[in-house]
Amino acid sequence: MTEHPLIAAVKPLVDAVGAELLGPEQAEGDDVVLAWEGEDVLAVRLPRLSESLDHILAAMERRHGMPLSGLDRKAKQEVVRILEARGAFSVRHGVETVAGALGVSRFTIYNYLNRETALTREKAVKEA
Repeated sequence: MTEHPLIAAVKPLVDAVGAELLGPEQAEGDDVVLAWEGEDVLAVRLPRLSESLDHILAAMERRHGMPLSGLDRKAKQEVVRILEARGAFSVRHGVETVAGALGVSRFTIYNYLNRETALTREKAVKEA
């Protein structure tokens, strides 16, 4: 049996966000059913936000080729910047989860976030 082209097209995205592919008949409440030419082909079950954060952290570790706690300070600051842009700190216990993954304190995460805010303001002032 060959894979439907819609499944092949969305699978990388589904994997990247840590979602789950299901048959359309398995769809429940908040699942997203995708159709192709009027026919339901698959359902996507999105992860809970806390699961998404864990998935994002694992993907970042794979990208860096090492545990995030082994990164240098500059790389950790960049990780925090990326995670902030992706909304990681709006998740309950997001700061604690990221701090644990980076091997730093919550205070350090807040310092990184404040540093990024200050740099953004400074850049805006220079451009004005």
